[in-house]
Amino acid sequence: MSKIKYILFDAANTLIHKPSLWTKYLQVLKDFGYNVSEKELKQKHKLLSEYIKFPDITSKEFYNSFNKELINALGIIETSELLDCIFNACKYLPWEVFEDVKYISNFSSCEYGVLSNFNSGLTEVLKEKIHHVNFKHIIISEEEKVAKPSIEFYNIALKKIGLKPNEILFIGDSLKLDIKPALEVGFKVHLIDREHIYTASKYRIESFKDILI
Repeated sequence: MSKIKYILFDAANTLIHKPSLWTKYLQVLKDFGYNVSEKELKQKHKLLSEYIKFPDITSKEFYNSFNKELINALGIIETSELLDCIFNACKYLPWEVFEDVKYISNFSSCEYGVLSNFNSGLTEVLKEKIHHVNFKHIIISEEEKVAKPSIEFYNIALKKIGLKPNEILFIGDSLKLDIKPALEVGFKVHLIDREHIYTASKYRIESFKDILI
């Protein structure tokens, strides 16, 4: 078995997230008379995110469309007022680092990189929020003009890294966007599942503390 020499990460909801999103979202729903649990909101949001492609640069129009589907999945019929309130409460929230990112430093024998559907601002976010990690490559969909789950995007990463596929461990939070195409290319994979959504997956880990190389 080839030794892992490189760990490649997804970014959003793998390394970084917006923890205040859930509080803001739930408060708006409560203000409109809807009581929804945080667990259900996270689960429905995750599953919907598997099937609705997020653009590199999002807009109010996109989020209103996504939130319409999300609240419908929660059993709520949308109104323009509700959608506007959700958008206004949740826009421009800050990115934060997951607490378990600190465990990445345990693997000093590996190089690190990021492969993400994101805009070009990701590089600065990572430098600011995860300054203790040296990412050798930060490969961004907006810059490469191709995005997950396209195999072409993963092949771009493979070419830039310059290793055999089975020497690379890819870690992401999406089965459709991350794990399936990474396996097709030949990467080793971990599905980071902090919210216990993909409990049947043989690739899942609950924390970066559980990374196996």
